Amino acid sequence: MFPARGLFRGSRGASYAQMFMKCTPSAAEVNQSCKPPSAVNGADKQVREPLKPGKLHIMIFLNSTTVLPLIDRYKNGETNAVSLVHQLAQVLQFHLEFKETVATGNLPGSHFAFCVVIDGIEYKTGVGLTKKEARLNAAKFALEEYLVILESQKFVLPEASGRCRVQDQLTKLMDNHPEFSSCAGTTAAFIIQTSGECDVVALGTGNFNAKECVSSDGRIVHDSHAVVTARRSLMRYLYRHLLLFFNKNANLKEKSVFQRSSSSNLLSLKSGVSLHLYVNQLPKGASQIPTKLRLNPLSISAWQVNNEIGLHLSVEGKVSTLCLHHSASNMVSMSSTDKITQWQVLGYQGALLSHFIEPIYVQSILVGDSCCCETRGMEISVSQRVEGITSQLPMFYCMLRPQISLVPSAATCSPGSDEPTFGVNWSEGDSSVEVVDGLEGKTIDESPFKSGAALASRLCKAAMLHRFKLVAKEAQREDLLITSSYAEAKRMAKTYQEAKNMLHAYLCQQGFGSWLEKVSLNDNFSM
Repeated sequence: MFPARGLFRGSRGASYAQMFMKCTPSAAEVNQSCKPPSAVNGADKQVREPLKPGKLHIMIFLNSTTVLPLIDRYKNGETNAVSLVHQLAQVLQFHLEFKETVATGNLPGSHFAFCVVIDGIEYKTGVGLTKKEARLNAAKFALEEYLVILESQKFVLPEASGRCRVQDQLTKLMDNHPEFSSCAGTTAAFIIQTSGECDVVALGTGNFNAKECVSSDGRIVHDSHAVVTARRSLMRYLYRHLLLFFNKNANLKEKSVFQRSSSSNLLSLKSGVSLHLYVNQLPKGASQIPTKLRLNPLSISAWQVNNEIGLHLSVEGKVSTLCLHHSASNMVSMSSTDKITQWQVLGYQGALLSHFIEPIYVQSILVGDSCCCETRGMEISVSQRVEGITSQLPMFYCMLRPQISLVPSAATCSPGSDEPTFGVNWSEGDSSVEVVDGLEGKTIDESPFKSGAALASRLCKAAMLHRFKLVAKEAQREDLLITSSYAEAKRMAKTYQEAKNMLHAYLCQQGFGSWLEKVSLNDNFSM
């Protein structure tokens, strides 16, 4: 389900209403909404610190099938505020505590005072003549903010909407080029939702990575798995909209999905704009762990845990654990699942785009795998492995826990057919698809789109650096224009690199393995 303006929960200890989508109201509106209600009986109330706009990426997903019925019963008087807070704590998995404190102010007689503490954050103090009354008032204060936001953000789209859009777009592309229809066996797509509408803006297919480490000029695509291809296509979409934003033509600028952020010098997605991911198969790696496995199991060996839910490598489309050694001549990438885990912490924009925009996170992941009956492995690998990291991350970064849902498949592989090494990529605004040989990392001769005789893909690093320089010029960022290489431009995104280092260290500390750095690749190329 896509919450058009829904609520999500991150891992920094944000309560159910503490932080919500920065793409909904403006930061000023958020700060206003976070002001506590007036004091009861004239008592001075304990108030949590104002929400920093830069943390607005930390959200809670509103599950309408479980949360809304609880809210309705509360509104109908069938349950009280204390019961509802406890129920929400179970459903949304936050730590709840009623902390007894001191009542202040000119209160007649003896009064008790409590405040609700959610994941370490204290809410306004509730007072009463009895402890029961004080706890009830404290719960009401904690709920008040949540319910106000909820009323303004109830609209949701059915999960089928995004999947159908992917299917329609994929059908359209494949109908134009039926000779490449077999490439759609593994498909991923990004969907932008705005004001109740959802559109596919980036799409990728494929299941391989390049077989050799030969990339001294940035013109080889090393990883052509569908979700990686779709994500790089999304980056092209974001570059396109940055160029629209910095355009001097007001009409073109208005078409951009970006706006100035009130909390930083960067840009952010406009109000009401959210991003969602569709995959027609569980991504390779830890998301495909056995159904009965638990994150902290007592019945199986530590080796099996690390083997199943640890980091995985991909070599020529085959996935293995980190403990296996590979030839230095082979191109090795982290698994698609591990990359999604990283993007849900660092954002899907990558280092170069981080010079211009705040981190962009996927708010829901739709899994259209007809052979899959549950998403437990995806939940563990994408969310639980990095639960608790947010407090260690720099400003603007968080672990955003996406809502993961099973939906019907938008693309299926023909039974008995050999899996092609080719993959298709497309993003909104492209006149045609590009077809890349995943093992070679280059565009094939028969591709409808070719960037030149060298057959370098429009998704390669050199192409991304070219777009980066175009945006830097339009944004009048002289500091970025003088960068000598792709590697230097990435290093200059210091906050992003800090968050990345923290993530990799955290994964290692938690026992999931060391993130593989492609030290053999030469990113010191320039335009």
